[in-house]
Amino acid sequence: MRSGQVLLTQENLTDVEIQLPGGGIDAGETALQALHRECLEETGWKVQIDRRLGAYQRFTFMSDYGFWAQKICHIYICRPVYKLQDPIEPFHTTIWADANDAVNLLTNEGDRDFLAAVLKTY
Repeated sequence: MRSGQVLLTQENLTDVEIQLPGGGIDAGETALQALHRECLEETGWKVQIDRRLGAYQRFTFMSDYGFWAQKICHIYICRPVYKLQDPIEPFHTTIWADANDAVNLLTNEGDRDFLAAVLKTY
């Protein structure tokens, strides 16, 4: 979060999906390294990781691979530090949204629930 706004990413592949930045962990990569890489790829922003909030499980269709998958989503509070580039991940657009609006914009329930819980503490 920065100045009451949340950094989101919009993926325009088969369906429009607005989500918290993140993604899979590559071989040889830690979860935190993956978070830094995914934020940069999907938003173009370098982030500072403040703390881990928790995790949730979701089932989703992985359109890049053509199958359904169980995903374990780990949620962290991060602060955008500075923009390094435009998103390099295909079909991704950066969105800055007012924190309260962001809850309603998020496509998946897990992201919405975690963001709503964080906003209650601010």
